[in-house]
Amino acid sequence: MPRSLLVLSGGHPYEAGPFAELLGALGEWEITHLIHPEGGEADAAQAILAADALLFYDMPGYSFGEGGVTMRPPSPAYRAAISARFAAGKGAVAMHHALAGWAEWPEWHAWLGGQFHYQPGAHGADSGYRHDVAYEARIVADHAVTRGLPAGFPVTDELYLCPIDESVIVPLVRAGGFAFTADNFYSAANAVAGAMFSREGWDHPSGSDCVAWESCNCPAPLVYLQFGDGPATYANPHVRRMLAQALEYTSGETA
Repeated sequence: MPRSLLVLSGGHPYEAGPFAELLGALGEWEITHLIHPEGGEADAAQAILAADALLFYDMPGYSFGEGGVTMRPPSPAYRAAISARFAAGKGAVAMHHALAGWAEWPEWHAWLGGQFHYQPGAHGADSGYRHDVAYEARIVADHAVTRGLPAGFPVTDELYLCPIDESVIVPLVRAGGFAFTADNFYSAANAVAGAMFSREGWDHPSGSDCVAWESCNCPAPLVYLQFGDGPATYANPHVRRMLAQALEYTSGETA
C-alpha cells in the first residue's frame, strides 16, 4: 500500500503542470495536494497529522496589492497541527519559497533556521532575490538526503540573500561560483512596491551560500531545499533525487 504524501502549495505562483510531473517522479506515494488559501490551511490540520511525508511548497500568510503587503499568522488549529506532528517525531521537507511563508509565525522560522523577509523591520533589511542564476551545487555532507549524488552538479535557479543561522543547521549543499552579496541580488521590498529587479536604496549584509540543510532546531527531521523556482529545476535529475531522498528521510516517526 503506498505511503501518504501531503503537499501544501499556494501563496506564490508556480507552473502547476511541471510541478505535478515533479511530484509524480518522486516514488510510490499516495499524494494529497492542498492549496492555500482555500485548502492549504483550513483543510490541512488532520492531513498534517496523518501523512507519512509532508512537503511545504507554499508561501502563506501574505496579501499583496497596490504596492504593499499585509501579513498574518496561521490559525491556531494549523499551528497546533504542525507542532503536534513535529512533537511526535514526524518530519517534513520545506522547499524554495517556503522559507518566506508565515512571516508572523516566529516558531516556524526558528524550526527552519532561516527566513526570507519581504519587508525591512527589527530583523534588519528586507531580503534579496536573483532569478536564473547558473551555479554549481556542491555537496558538503555525507547524509541520507545527499546519498548517491555527484560531488557537484549544475543548477540554474533563483537564489536568496536572507538570514540563515548556520549555528542551528547541518549544511548539506552550498552554491558555488556565485557571491552572496547585495550587489548580486535585488530588493524584495522594491519588488513589492512595483520596482522589480531593483536595488535602489537597498543594502544587505553578505549572506550564507547554503542552499540545502537539515535543521537542528526542530524536534523532528526538517530539511530545507532552496531549489525549486521553476520547470528547469523541477526536471533536474539531481534535484529530484535529493527531494525524493529528503521525503524518505523525514517520513515516518523518527524522533
